[in-house]
Amino acid sequence: MRIGVLTSGGDCAGLNAVILAVVRRAVLGYGWDVVGIRQGTHGLMQDPPQAIDLNDQVNSDGLLRLGGTILGTVNKGDPFHYPMPDGSFADRSSEVIEGYHKLGLDALIGIGGDGSMAILHRLAKMGGINLVGIPKTVDNDLAQTEYSIGFTTAVNVATDALDRLQPTAASHERIMILEVMGRDAGHIALFAGVAGGADVILIPEMDYDLDELSQHCLNIRKSGRNHALVIVAEAVKRDDGSAVTLGDDGQKVRYGGIGHWLADELGARTGWETRVTVLGHVQRGGTPSPRDRVIASAFGVHAVDLIAEKKFDRVCAWQQRKVVDVAMEDVIVGPRLVDTEGTMVSTAKGLGAYMGHPPKVARTAKTV
Repeated sequence: MRIGVLTSGGDCAGLNAVILAVVRRAVLGYGWDVVGIRQGTHGLMQDPPQAIDLNDQVNSDGLLRLGGTILGTVNKGDPFHYPMPDGSFADRSSEVIEGYHKLGLDALIGIGGDGSMAILHRLAKMGGINLVGIPKTVDNDLAQTEYSIGFTTAVNVATDALDRLQPTAASHERIMILEVMGRDAGHIALFAGVAGGADVILIPEMDYDLDELSQHCLNIRKSGRNHALVIVAEAVKRDDGSAVTLGDDGQKVRYGGIGHWLADELGARTGWETRVTVLGHVQRGGTPSPRDRVIASAFGVHAVDLIAEKKFDRVCAWQQRKVVDVAMEDVIVGPRLVDTEGTMVSTAKGLGAYMGHPPKVARTAKTV
């Protein structure tokens, strides 16, 4: 048996741990060959396909600790709508399928988020590709899985940032605002906000009122504390409902800047000196957390076992403290949002954090 593995979408901590688990289970458990495809579907478009033998990585224990991905990855360039040098778009999906068959692969493990999964799912249906998916995204917004690879490391980074900002906030009597990732869902902001003792946690799933938010900060000062911590997900909108963006990369909007807008508003309304830290890609890099390594290892082993059982078009998932697999069609349904009535939100509110209110018009994506 000869299987391929690729990473697609944004990088995150834990990808190399998955690759290592796939290699070890396939080589040591089944005696198979494992081929690593470079730069996701872009590698399959090349002639010849860009791939490397991974069997010799079976003893590379350093991969478990290494951030990023040794295979490289891409987060733009949909092969069904691929941007060409002249500004036009072309359907290059057949080239990806051809590359898979040129490598003589019997199955493919795709590690990615919902966008990557949707593309791979479509390619598999068209080209007879035996596909198994593994979920990864720092935003933790894939349906059907409680945790995706990269999430807990991102939360650890954001929590550490709050821990470091608190003494500075207290020393200078400031409101410190931390802007974190979260294109569609606020899981990072919510988990890190609770863990880091944030006084304000703003997420895309909740509406907020600037007057209430400002008064909440003023009440903290009246209570005798000289500082406040605010954490906000990048996709949170202004109070008028407009998004704060940095433009786009040709395929999707790039969020960013809500932290600075919020700082100006809070500073003007409260008279409190306010500063902003934007973590950005720091949340993606670095050594993966122990939880990310464990889940990555479980996913990698389970994915290879699914291939051995000839169970394709499945995605590994983490549910109720164990690894399971679910239909890929049930995963690529849109972002898994924060449950605004769930335990984490009620915990944050119970701790005294301001989170605003559930939106008047509920979003329809999955919350479980």
